[in-house]
Amino acid sequence: MAQRVTEILVGAGVVAVAAGFLVYAAGATGLGQTASDASRYEAVFRSVQGVNVGTDVRLGGVKVGSVTALDLNPENFRAVASFTVDRVLNLPEDTAVIVASEGLLGGNYIEVQPGGSPFNLEPGATITDTQGAVSLVSLLLKFVSGDSSAE
Repeated sequence: MAQRVTEILVGAGVVAVAAGFLVYAAGATGLGQTASDASRYEAVFRSVQGVNVGTDVRLGGVKVGSVTALDLNPENFRAVASFTVDRVLNLPEDTAVIVASEGLLGGNYIEVQPGGSPFNLEPGATITDTQGAVSLVSLLLKFVSGDSSAE
């Protein structure tokens, strides 16, 4: 009987830890964030390599949103990233969006760089001042081969 009580307690502990991980994951990915908490924007890139749905959107190194969708525009063959940003942030019209890397072994994220315009973007606006992902492999190949045509 004592062994059965021990098994029940251990099972309850495992379920509690699993529930804790689910709550943490939901908070970290913004799963519980409602539409009223965030403004949605789009950005057009040449390449969004390394960015997926759920990727962080950061401003000044602080997570302020996440990527909600990635699509390809068949007319101009550009990647369109839809993302959310906390509603309390009013992004200026000249905001730039960059696919940045956390380092050599880190993942990519979307970095928002606000400009200095006195006018703000409306939610749902498309940001065209973008810089896509830089391929580390192509940079290394250019360095090794001595190719200076990218200057």
